[in-house]
Amino acid sequence: MNNENNKSIHDFDFNLICEFFSNMERQGPGSPEVTLQALSFIDNLSDKSLIADIGCGTGGQTMVLAQHVPGEIIGLDLFSDFINIFNHNANRLGLQDRVKGIVGSMDSLPFQNEELDLIWSEGAIYNIGFERGLNEWRKYLKPGGYIAVSESSWFTDERPSEINDFWMDAYPEIDTISNQVAKVHKAGYLPVATFILPENCWTEHYFTPKIKAKEIFLNKYSGNKTAEELIVSQRYEEELYNKYKEFYGYVFFIAKKVIQ
Repeated sequence: MNNENNKSIHDFDFNLICEFFSNMERQGPGSPEVTLQALSFIDNLSDKSLIADIGCGTGGQTMVLAQHVPGEIIGLDLFSDFINIFNHNANRLGLQDRVKGIVGSMDSLPFQNEELDLIWSEGAIYNIGFERGLNEWRKYLKPGGYIAVSESSWFTDERPSEINDFWMDAYPEIDTISNQVAKVHKAGYLPVATFILPENCWTEHYFTPKIKAKEIFLNKYSGNKTAEELIVSQRYEEELYNKYKEFYGYVFFIAKKVIQ
C-alpha cells in the first residue's frame, strides 16, 4: 500500500474536493428512495413549515424532499459553487419560490431559536461532528420538530485493522449504531427510526456517478499530481468499501425534539 492510498479526503484542498464533487448529483451515499424512506417517519409538515438542509451540497436530496413535502426549504452549504448548482436545480424544477440555497457554515446557522420544523442532513453532519451537531442544532428546532441525518457508522464492535485505521484517521468519531442512538437520546431527542442505507446507495448512486466525475476532473487537471492523488484516494475508498462493507456503512437516524 503506497502513501497516496493512505491519504484521506481531509488531506486535500477543500476547494479541489468541492470542485470534484460538484460534478455529481449527490456528494455522498444515498438515493431518492432512501430520502423518501427517512421522510416517511416525519409527520405534521404543512405549507407553513420551515425546513433546513444543512450541508446540502448541490441539492440532490433537497430536490427530492421539495417534491414530496410542503413548506419552505433552505439549503445551506459552505461551498458557493454547490449553492450555485443548487439554485440552478431549484429553478430548473420550478421550485425556486420555496427552495433556496444559501452559503453558510453549520458552525453558526442563520436561524432563530425554535424556528425550524425539520433539520435534514445527509452525509454531512460529520463536518461538525455527530454529537456536536445534534446538540448545537437542537435549539433551532420547534418543540416536537424533527431531525434526520445520515452518518457513517460501524455495524460491528470489532473490525479488521485496515478499515478501522482508515476511519480512525478520516473520522475518529465514527461509532456503532447503538452508541449513536444513545447520543441522539442524550442530546434531547426521542429516537424515531434508524436504518442502514442499502448497498446500492454506495454503488449505483455514489460510485457509478463518480466515474464520469473522475473523467471530467482528470481531463481538466491532466498532469496535476495533487488532482491525481485525490482520484487515487477516491478509488481506494471504493476498494475499501467493497472489501469491508459488512463492517460499516451509512445509517439514517430520525429523531424528534423532546418537549421540555
